[in-house]
Amino acid sequence: MRITRLTTKKTENAEEDVDLRLLEPLIEKNKGKKGNLIPLLQGAQELFGFIPRPVFEKISSECGIPLGDMFGVATFYAQFRLKPVGKHIIKVCHGTACHVQNAKEITEAIEEMLKVKDGETTEDRFYTLESVACLGCCSLAPVMMIGDQTYGKLTGNEAVRIIKNIKLAEQN
Repeated sequence: MRITRLTTKKTENAEEDVDLRLLEPLIEKNKGKKGNLIPLLQGAQELFGFIPRPVFEKISSECGIPLGDMFGVATFYAQFRLKPVGKHIIKVCHGTACHVQNAKEITEAIEEMLKVKDGETTEDRFYTLESVACLGCCSLAPVMMIGDQTYGKLTGNEAVRIIKNIKLAEQN
């Protein structure tokens, strides 16, 4: 499933920008159906780029699903996000092949350059950095993926250069 991220104005609390009316078609489609929790959460995340608390509350009240059950599922599965993410998600593979080819160096170089830790988003919400278990590109190790583009046989410096070039290209 492809997630489309929506850009919102920067506020102290990104949840203030949530238009809960966008959920109405999703709720109508899934209300009362058995096994509707994951499709509801996936649909909500597709709409907002993450799942803000007011969305949980609306789905809970409209569909009768306890908040605890919803948060339990959303925190169990790595696909769900409870915080806003950047326009570009940088996934650095830390699977076995990438690990032995020094994926840690790539993550550390990116953390230093972006001034974020693994799992965090830059202040301008342009990038989110994530370590992932495997990207399935072992022959290209070490690997990072940004959007649909895969970059292999990387060093820390090469990864930083790629990230800088993406930002430069979008500024022009």
